[in-house]
Amino acid sequence: MSSGNPKDGDLQIVPAAADNPRPPAVPPRPLMVATSAGSNAIVEYTGPVFKEPEEDLELKLRRILENVPVRVSNTSGSSAGAGSGDFHQYRQMRRKEQDRVARMEVDYLRRKEEAEFSMRREERLKAEEEQRAKKRAKRQKKKQKKKERRKTQPGPAEGAAGLQKQESLDDGSESEDESTK
Repeated sequence: MSSGNPKDGDLQIVPAAADNPRPPAVPPRPLMVATSAGSNAIVEYTGPVFKEPEEDLELKLRRILENVPVRVSNTSGSSAGAGSGDFHQYRQMRRKEQDRVARMEVDYLRRKEEAEFSMRREERLKAEEEQRAKKRAKRQKKKQKKKERRKTQPGPAEGAAGLQKQESLDDGSESEDESTK
């Protein structure tokens, strides 16, 4: 051991006095003089406002995402052979994996059923819309024929009187033609 005294060949490091001290890690607090009459404080502290540019935030996010720790819960020691608790760890690990696979299977089946249901529903709605369009066209056609019949035939308000007027006009026109001859 050394006695604390430097010997020949030993190197002793002595800190040198710094002419320019390093700036403090935390900047000094900005002080503002209180101007409000209701305040008893002479000086109020206003915290610094840090605005990070977007690229700094993106770098930070990328660094966080890249350095996400991976948890390995089933590590075993480097010694040869299995300890008394390894079988229980194996069973627990196997059960967790089986549960995870079962949840994935249930989720897959649920999504598959929802997709099939939505397909059947869309087909059903499409068929109903086609039937509605077909019946709508039939009603429109019937309505159009009814309008055409009203134009060519007298309406129900005129009834038989309308027919008699037409016949009398027809008869009268023929008689006028005969009288002129």
